[in-house]
Amino acid sequence: MFQTPTPARLSGWAAPLLSLALLAACARPEPAAEPVRAVKVFTVGTSAMQSGYEFSGEVRARVESRLGFRVAGKITQRQAEVGQRVKAGTVLAQLDPQDYRLAADAARAQLAAASTNRDLAAADFKRFVTLREQNFISGAELERRETTLKAAQARVEQAQAQLASQGNQARYTSLVADVSGVITAVEAEPGQVVTAGTPVVRIARTGPATWCSPCPRTR
Repeated sequence: MFQTPTPARLSGWAAPLLSLALLAACARPEPAAEPVRAVKVFTVGTSAMQSGYEFSGEVRARVESRLGFRVAGKITQRQAEVGQRVKAGTVLAQLDPQDYRLAADAARAQLAAASTNRDLAAADFKRFVTLREQNFISGAELERRETTLKAAQARVEQAQAQLASQGNQARYTSLVADVSGVITAVEAEPGQVVTAGTPVVRIARTGPATWCSPCPRTR
């Protein structure tokens, strides 16, 4: 026959159940298994000894030129870039040519004036030759006219040389590659004022290379 549990019996059951619950809460979890670790394996053995040579150095072109303007001035343009391949005749940089153009114009005007004086002296000499043939002037006077003509001709030649020089200087405001090669360095920028001969571009000529500063060592 079923009997209703009394409070005394319930209190007797509660104590064991509480103990079991506390034991379950205090139980430690099982530790996780350690992962498998990769291990490097080397095979120890004998082999023939090998030797060789190593060289430290710098590879450079056999011929490398530093190009600069042959006249002084302010750089207005630079077309060359490092690593660029150029051919002979390529314009690499330019100076302001205004002053050199004005100087060339002045030399051209001096040549025109000298040519006019020479032509006038030549006409006078021709006329005095006729007068000398007719004995209207002395031989000394004719010689003076001839000297004047020679001096006028010399001034013309001087003006021609001056004009050629000024024309060359005007052309020198363009820096042109004289050989084919590769631009290895740029040493001046637009806006910079440079003197004649200041390096602006470094160019390595196309051709065989050479080893510089070899330092052999055994390995």
